[in-house]
Amino acid sequence: MNKIQQFWSDFCIVTHKEGIEYKDAFQFGTSADWLADLVVEGKKTATTSGYMFYEFENEAIPQTGEYYIVLNGLEEPVAVIQIQSVEVIPMNEVTEEFALAEGEGDYQFWWNAHEKFFTELLKEYDKEFSPNMLVVCERFKKVYSK
Repeated sequence: MNKIQQFWSDFCIVTHKEGIEYKDAFQFGTSADWLADLVVEGKKTATTSGYMFYEFENEAIPQTGEYYIVLNGLEEPVAVIQIQSVEVIPMNEVTEEFALAEGEGDYQFWWNAHEKFFTELLKEYDKEFSPNMLVVCERFKKVYSK
């Protein structure tokens, strides 16, 4: 059993959730350790991703109720989160309240960080950033960490 499977097994035993599955294990953004720490501390309870990337990769967007394992920069599991809500909206309609729930700074920091991140990632697909591009806004709850 690898570290991720063991972490999930520990979560299931401690929370009496045996028999359920997690959707994926992943790192947040380009600062995986910092963002993972924010999740563990309970300061990060939301995340924003580009809707078109789900389309490019032919992947379904996250759904309410799903569980995910958050990894740090060494790809070690640090937390289990459960999706509380998912909304697809234009990026320029994301509220300050939502941006602050990401726990990374003020609204301007959130905007600048996401614009830079999306601009770079979109280049790989020969696409350009647009302020009204659709984004997936997820709220989640940390349900387990060690």
